[in-house]
Amino acid sequence: MHNQSSIEELTCLDKLRIQVGWTYRGEKYKGEAKRNRSHVEVHFLSSWSLSNFLLAMQLVIRPYSPSDKDAVLTLYSVGMCEHIHPCFHNAMTSPLYLAITLTLCVAGYLLSSVLGAVMLLGVWVGLVYYCCHEVYAAGVRERLRTDMQDIPGNYLSRPDDCFWVAEAEVDGRAQIMGIVAVVAQQSETERYGTLTRVVISPLCRRMGVGCRMVQTVIDFSKERGFSKVMLETTSPQIAAVALYKKLGFRHVLSYSPFGVFKLARVIIFRMEKHL
Repeated sequence: MHNQSSIEELTCLDKLRIQVGWTYRGEKYKGEAKRNRSHVEVHFLSSWSLSNFLLAMQLVIRPYSPSDKDAVLTLYSVGMCEHIHPCFHNAMTSPLYLAITLTLCVAGYLLSSVLGAVMLLGVWVGLVYYCCHEVYAAGVRERLRTDMQDIPGNYLSRPDDCFWVAEAEVDGRAQIMGIVAVVAQQSETERYGTLTRVVISPLCRRMGVGCRMVQTVIDFSKERGFSKVMLETTSPQIAAVALYKKLGFRHVLSYSPFGVFKLARVIIFRMEKHL
């Protein structure tokens, strides 16, 4: 079945390209949105794709309200902890850790038995998973205890800071689909914004919502006269890094703190966009 929709004033860096892929009877089709003056004609072959696209387009991005607290904290916690398993997979499949795993298996077998090899391997894998878990879970615990516990006080009490939520109606009920914040910073030479707390609900990913929310921060920062927007993200967050690069952020620094970050093989990327 062929569906068409026209949506006015759809902007994301003045260019929006949405691709939707799915399989039907063994063949892969793609839908594509193309901007044509003041409207976008979208061709879909899937009602699921259409409903999700409309969900993304109906999003309202607004400042945080105290009534959003429970939904925001839940989204933040779940969204950040989603990175644990990709982090673990990346670490264990790295050449170094594959070599360590093989070495431990052989050493355990030669020094003890098959049981010894299994136990040694279990300790190693458990250690790596614990480190990957703590990279994100410990960060969530700390944020929920500090700044996220009082969002109005920490993000809305100063005119150059802000915390936004993306809200959409799902099954007749308003739901929080994304969050993002910016904090004003002052150095010796410039005044800039730090983009932080970016989480998008799985229901709205790959639909341009992340682009719209980050662009909201960029526009806000321009209005406040900031010289740039700076952020930090981690190496397992591949989709986030790709989004930031697409929006004009460039990589300026990489580092890996000691402790669980080192053992989890997580690199922190610092990126910035000059305004």
